[in-house]
Formats: sequence, C-alpha cells, structure tokens
Amino acid sequence: MRFERERAPRWLRRWCPNEYVQSVTEITPESLQARGIRALLLDLDNTLTPWRSREVPPEVEAWVKRMQAAGIALCFVSNTRNMARLKWLSERLGIPYARGAMKPRRDMLRRALQMLNVPPKHAAIAGDQLFTDIWGGNRLGLYTIWVHPMHPREFIGTKISRMVERWILRQIEPYRQRL
Repeated sequence: MRFERERAPRWLRRWCPNEYVQSVTEITPESLQARGIRALLLDLDNTLTPWRSREVPPEVEAWVKRMQAAGIALCFVSNTRNMARLKWLSERLGIPYARGAMKPRRDMLRRALQMLNVPPKHAAIAGDQLFTDIWGGNRLGLYTIWVHPMHPREFIGTKISRMVERWILRQIEPYRQRL
C-alpha cells in the first residue's frame, strides 16, 4: 500500500510513510531499483527479528540474501542497547550497522549512508515504528517503508507510543492510494 504524502497536511507528513508492507519480505529489489534506490537501511526489532531475539525467520534470511544478490546495500540502524546482539546479527547476516544518536535523530542514518556511500535520494528505510524509523527517514528525505510489527512483544515505551501511532494512522488513512 502506498501513501500520497504530498496531499497530507504538512504537520502529518513527518509520520506518513511512502509505503506500508506486512513484512520486509514484500519489499523487492526490483521495486527499489525502479525508484533509483540502491541502499536500504533496516530497523532490527520487530522488523527483521522479534524484539530482543536472535531468531531470524528463514524467509527473512532468504530475503536478505536476495537483496544482497541484487546489489541492494543493506545497513542496520537500530536503537537497540544490546550491542552484542547487534554485532552477532550483523555478522550472521553480513549486514553492517551504524551507531549514533537514536532515531528519529538523523546522525545514525547519515552515518549509515556514509558507510554505504549513497546519498539520501537513493536510499530507503524500513522499520516498524512511525515515531522513530519513518519520522527519522522522512527528516532525511529517504523513501520510507513502514513494516507491520512482526510480534506483539515489545519495549514498554514502544507499547505506549503505539497508542498515539494508532491515532496518527487514522489521520493518514485518507491519503492512502487506492490501487
């Protein structure tokens, strides 16, 4: 599902993704390349793995390999405080990670783009939270893909922000493109 962000009120655009998918596995290298996107920044918790888990579903692992084989550069941009887990997943999947100020601040996202040597106009971000992943990506001019959270278990602060997120989603619904 896509959104017509330019039609949304200015105050709402910061949280309005360009696109919504049920799972990262719905994102194809072909659809990214058709938009001129060469790099995809990835949230970790509830986007690629369940919260606080090292479990990578087999279909997600296959998707990562497909993206890499197609030449899409990938980089983790996670707010996780568990560096050992982030490093382990980085090594296991062959995906580098960027550290910096927490999303939605732009520092970590800029660092990831520098690592991949890609300007914002040729990059996208995929994540499960409007207030971190989507807002951060929109602040930097990235193509933003909101992913349905893969598991209901999450940080208590995220559970609280989900209540406000549901209200925002009702506000952006009129700007959903009818395909």
